[in-house]
Amino acid sequence: MRILVIGPSWVGDMVMSQSLYITLKKQHPDAIIDVLAPAWCKPILERMPEVYQAIEMPLGHGDFNFLGRRALGKELKHQDYTHAFILPNSAKSALIPWFAGIPIRIGWKGEMRYGLLTDLRNNKKDFQYMVERYVALAHPKEMMKNSSSLGGLHTLPKPQLHIDSFTQNLTIEKFELNLNSTVIGLCPGAEFGPAKQWPAEHYATVANEMVRQGKQVWIFGSIKDKPTAETIKNLVEEQNQSQIYILAGKTSLIEAVDLLAACHTVISNDSGLMHVAAAVGCEVIGIYGSTSPEYTPPLAEKVSIIHTNIECRPCFKRDCPLGHLKCLKDLPPQMILDCFK
Repeated sequence: MRILVIGPSWVGDMVMSQSLYITLKKQHPDAIIDVLAPAWCKPILERMPEVYQAIEMPLGHGDFNFLGRRALGKELKHQDYTHAFILPNSAKSALIPWFAGIPIRIGWKGEMRYGLLTDLRNNKKDFQYMVERYVALAHPKEMMKNSSSLGGLHTLPKPQLHIDSFTQNLTIEKFELNLNSTVIGLCPGAEFGPAKQWPAEHYATVANEMVRQGKQVWIFGSIKDKPTAETIKNLVEEQNQSQIYILAGKTSLIEAVDLLAACHTVISNDSGLMHVAAAVGCEVIGIYGSTSPEYTPPLAEKVSIIHTNIECRPCFKRDCPLGHLKCLKDLPPQMILDCFK
């Protein structure tokens, strides 16, 4: 088998997709798996032993570009792929394998995909978790009736990104960090929107207590998260600030992967970095606001899920429709601190 996967566009989804690749390699040990994905996901794929080649998607996210997709499909036709797995739901994502002439094209029913897929699955909602939906595609359609067909979430292979200790140590040295005390990671950002972001002052309360207990705190995120990270550090008691290290906006994604792997516990909003932390072996405390762990939970061995029971959540909105963000503001820091007892 020579397999082309049209990968998802978000880091967290890409991490979860590794469960599909692990399953495919168990079924077909000699299979070659290539994954087409946006450039920002390529470093993640390169840490997956099951993936032979990460192919950078030259077209922008959301860019239909029919002619560009046809040209890319024609180019990939020379690779003689036998199977394609199309993980996004869009019609445009199914065009490339179609133009590439890949004989078996597998995916869930989405927008206008009839004819583009040869193995169209139409019972996606019978699988609760996104990772189940990915793994189900590796099995024959007639066997996959619902989640119970897979044996439950706990039976699925968990994502496991490869960490090279030599590279990791170089990254720790680069950012002048140390492992002299237990490291607690904070991931206070969320690309999805503010309805996923626990308040900075709550993160600061937790960070301050971690330092009081003799731990150090590393704060991760993109350049957009740097102001939040600085706010968290500034809200920590002055005598404890020397043990707060801001990495947001300073690391590449793959450097963040290596540094997250050095953390004992990671406290995170529902974000891509939460799934990375789970895939590198951290204990994960996942904070959920507008979204739900009933769809995309962190797939770590030890997980604590924190959320309020306010009646309007989960709404799955980027911004709070009611304007109060109570699902996050009313979630006290003590709930997170209790996870360490």
